[in-house]
Amino acid sequence: MKCPYCGHLEDRVIDSRPTDEGSAIRRRRECAKCLKRFTTYEKVENIPLMVIKKDRSREPFDREKILNGLLRACEKRPVSVHDLEKLVDEIEAFVYNSMQREVTTRAIGELVMERLKDLDEVAYVRFASVYRQFKDINTFADELKKLLKNKEEGHD
Repeated sequence: MKCPYCGHLEDRVIDSRPTDEGSAIRRRRECAKCLKRFTTYEKVENIPLMVIKKDRSREPFDREKILNGLLRACEKRPVSVHDLEKLVDEIEAFVYNSMQREVTTRAIGELVMERLKDLDEVAYVRFASVYRQFKDINTFADELKKLLKNKEEGHD
């Protein structure tokens, strides 16, 4: 760390303690050359995650949009809000851990469907019908056939 007084690049940490409820670390340092003390703060860098929509526009990632879609799909289904929040947590962690700064709505939708299928099949079909914009009953029936085939083959 460069000393703010003399510009020397060597120092020693005298004291470290968490601040801002643990979201940052405050460090007291002493310059190895001029012996003056100064304070630095260390925080986690938040990488903004942008979502690329179908029309190619971009907007910040919003977990609430995923949760709201899941709540609609699970309406009157035996799925707890806790389970849905856990599912959103998993998706959010997966997306952020991918270290990509942009993700498509299509990729997010596929992640949601992949996890929702295991949670509640009726909610999965509801979500898929909106997400995939089924044009007619045949498209809807094809999705149900795929779901039943996977279930029969033991691929839950």
